[in-house]
Amino acid sequence: MNAIEVEGLGKSYGSFTMSEMSFSVPRGYITGLIGPNGAGKSTLIKTIMGMVVPDKGEVSVFGRSVGPQEGDYKQDIGYISDENIFYDYLTLEQMKRIVAPFYPRWDEELYRRYMDQFELPSRKKIKDCSKGMKMKYSIALAMSHHPSLLIMDEPTAGLDPVFRRELLDLLAEYILEEEHTILFSTHLTTDLDRVADYVTFINRGRLVFSDTKDDILESYLIVKGGKDLLDGDIRNELLGIRESDLGFEGLSSDRKRAQQLFGDKALYEQPTLEDIMYFTAKGGKPRA
Repeated sequence: MNAIEVEGLGKSYGSFTMSEMSFSVPRGYITGLIGPNGAGKSTLIKTIMGMVVPDKGEVSVFGRSVGPQEGDYKQDIGYISDENIFYDYLTLEQMKRIVAPFYPRWDEELYRRYMDQFELPSRKKIKDCSKGMKMKYSIALAMSHHPSLLIMDEPTAGLDPVFRRELLDLLAEYILEEEHTILFSTHLTTDLDRVADYVTFINRGRLVFSDTKDDILESYLIVKGGKDLLDGDIRNELLGIRESDLGFEGLSSDRKRAQQLFGDKALYEQPTLEDIMYFTAKGGKPRA
């Protein structure tokens, strides 16, 4: 059973439309959800959390349907958001006393351990906490009821580089225990280079791909060469192109075809996830 199943999901907000989207999040792995700002990542996550009602399609978590009236599945989810979802006038301890009773598996000892590890003062008011402290607190709350699934919306935003590294180590430890699953939304793809097993990429409300990270990286290729190589047909073969006075570099989603087209007239590089996101967003073309 997959941890999350998304089938034909669609949602419209004014000028933004999330097209019919279908993909799954495999159980026991870390799946990165990437896309530029405004791509629809937060809308998708809020729909999975039952906070947004889709216009069409279905979402299930561990085989249970998701919706505003279906709250039981959230017992198995630890939700971490970049948005401030706490009451600013409360202290961290007071906020914890509100949250903890909702979770039968709440582990106070584990919560205290995270608070100490993250150096968070229980008596500090939320309004006086920095963005990084609020994110650490959100992580402590989310992890302290032994969730089977962590859903993280831009969790490294506002964190210093040292704690970002600590968080990734923490996630690596979490995923080793039992059949834990993580859906990790971010536009900082370097975080996923270290920890992700699968990657789902959305752009302008559309699904670009959802596959293993290794298969994705093996299928794409960066091509570099002189501008004389760029006729109309070649431009159509590349997902995105960056040009300068010295030449061009572009992204192909078909490694073998690109090498056949350009031969020894071009140079080739292995793209990163950031390269793939940048060129795809820049070009605005679907994957071939």
